[in-house]
Amino acid sequence: MNERLKRAYESARKQVSFKPEVALILGSGLGGFGETVNVVETLNYSDIEGFPVSTAPGHKGRFLFGYVGDVPMMIMQGRVHYYEGYSMEEVVMPIRLMKLMGVKLLFLTNASGGINLDYKAGDFMMLTDHISLVPSPLIGPNDDDLGPRFPDMSNIYKEELRAIIRRVAKEENILLHEGVYIQFTGPSYETPAEVRMSRVMGADAVGMSTACEAIVANHMGMDICGISCVTTMAAGIGEPLTHEEVEASAARASADFERLVKKSLTALYHEYLCKK
Repeated sequence: MNERLKRAYESARKQVSFKPEVALILGSGLGGFGETVNVVETLNYSDIEGFPVSTAPGHKGRFLFGYVGDVPMMIMQGRVHYYEGYSMEEVVMPIRLMKLMGVKLLFLTNASGGINLDYKAGDFMMLTDHISLVPSPLIGPNDDDLGPRFPDMSNIYKEELRAIIRRVAKEENILLHEGVYIQFTGPSYETPAEVRMSRVMGADAVGMSTACEAIVANHMGMDICGISCVTTMAAGIGEPLTHEEVEASAARASADFERLVKKSLTALYHEYLCKK
């Protein structure tokens, strides 16, 4: 374990006694979910030694430790992005910290632009795979204590987890698409030509996070699933893009999002994690 990660972990453990088993990352405009959690402890990123701090609008920059139902959670209320100027190692440090804190299952969420023409703003897409157009977070010397040098990426978003989320969405009568997510660096939104290229490559939704986090979580042996909230249609399909519209669209979808995520977390915990 590198020295900076070790210091961050030791700093966090001195301040938090809670033992999480499931982690949730809240994307742009979705941070309000944290207000529905039975919070036991809170830890600001700025209070963790050597830890990157969120600068994106709408990202509070703190970990919440507590319960969603009876699920022991570590919730990232505001993520760190590559476009903020951090190294890729810093961007994925929260994922590595989660694993060290005891997390076994990672639930990723984000706000995205719809590439698939069957989608519309406000829809949800469960991630089946991803395409990463950012530098790999695994570049550099490998720490064998964290994971293998050449991790397999053929089943990042586990079908067993997806089947549970798929069933929950059906039970709750929530439309849930399934598709491939593509990550660009940002902070500029993609051009219409880049969106057309992404569609040819097989992507259904586009954003500026998530894939790099999933790579590192997979490297460390975590179980991973994810849902993207399609907050706008991507460039060249809908209206010109603004961050304000992303947040507003996510807020409009928040009730269904909270219901889907809460029910899914409980089912994933009891039907999958507790039986491993």
